[in-house]
Amino acid sequence: MDVFNGANLYLIVNFVIAMSFAGVFFAVSRRSRSRAAARWIGLGFAVASLSVPAELVIAYTPFVRPGAAVAFAAVLAGLLLIRMGVGSLYNVTTRPAPLAIFLVVCTAIVIAIYDQPRSTLSHSIPYQTPFAISCLLSAAAIAFSSHRAPVDRWMMFVFSLTGAHFFLKAYLAAAVGAGRVASDYLFSNYAVISQSLTAVLMVMTGLSLLAVLVLQIMADERSNSEIDSLSRLLNRRGFEKHAGEALRRSPIGPHSVIFCDIDHFKRVNDTYGHYAGDAVIRTVGQLLAESVSDSAVVGRLGGEEFGILLPRVQLDAAMLLAHAIRGAIAVHKGSGMPDTLSITASFGVSTFSETGGFARAMRLADNALYDAKAAGRNCVKYRLEPLAIVPAVG
Repeated sequence: MDVFNGANLYLIVNFVIAMSFAGVFFAVSRRSRSRAAARWIGLGFAVASLSVPAELVIAYTPFVRPGAAVAFAAVLAGLLLIRMGVGSLYNVTTRPAPLAIFLVVCTAIVIAIYDQPRSTLSHSIPYQTPFAISCLLSAAAIAFSSHRAPVDRWMMFVFSLTGAHFFLKAYLAAAVGAGRVASDYLFSNYAVISQSLTAVLMVMTGLSLLAVLVLQIMADERSNSEIDSLSRLLNRRGFEKHAGEALRRSPIGPHSVIFCDIDHFKRVNDTYGHYAGDAVIRTVGQLLAESVSDSAVVGRLGGEEFGILLPRVQLDAAMLLAHAIRGAIAVHKGSGMPDTLSITASFGVSTFSETGGFARAMRLADNALYDAKAAGRNCVKYRLEPLAIVPAVG
């Protein structure tokens, strides 16, 4: 028997690929918010790779029957573990108990049909169908999730294709010939076809799942770069970006802008220390976030200054909101703030109708904020775009 035939080489290559993916997914889990999903998937690849030594045991040792059971169970268990990971990744409820029962029942069936010739449909269909069902369960989990990005649709296609290929392999085993008994498998032409198909689809599946996780990490990193670490609001960059997106979703105005500045903030730091100053920033940021609707955009623009965009909100409603927030700030005691510390804030408000007027409205709100400071602070002022004067004709 030739130890280095084509099927054996493909088998070893598949083992290396599966273990490499397992290592990569465990490494990615350290950075991903879907840590459990990445670990389930990595464990799935690792467990499935155990079928390789089991196949070698079948071919080159007397322990053929135990090796055949282990080879089947390892692949099926790996696919079901990947299904657990897909469910976690796509927020689809997955119950481990039914999957475990499915694994045990299918393994028992394969053991029961062990003595049937492997090149017959009566053996190959019951053998390959559980693998196909496992992949289709992963495709179904994605289909029933709320994710509809192109990469998610691609992932669903890959799992569907992989499931279909197991049905194809059942017929190829009968048509090409997988040998009479399990120990004949690695020395059959079918083994070369089977292992090469497995290599291609395993790489497709692994890279596609990895792409979903990496894109998720990139999105998180991009989001974190737009978040102010102290107030947990958007920073200036994030505020301007999300404001632009909000205005594209609601192009028809009027829209309003509110600027807020904590009064005498330097005095807070000088008197009570920077820890108390940080507590004030967190308190005001929380009040602002809790006072607006989901459609509003709130950010810390720098230092003690905050901004709010209110899409499709008129000036009078924005003024009422600013007065309400001003009153809440004056009476609220946040966590970490000294009992003797009272804070107030000044507000500037402006409004605009067309999307291109956002930058002008921000400048007007900033000017109104200075008006509020000049008026003694702890008050709300507004400014509007001056009306153009059209010269009379005649």
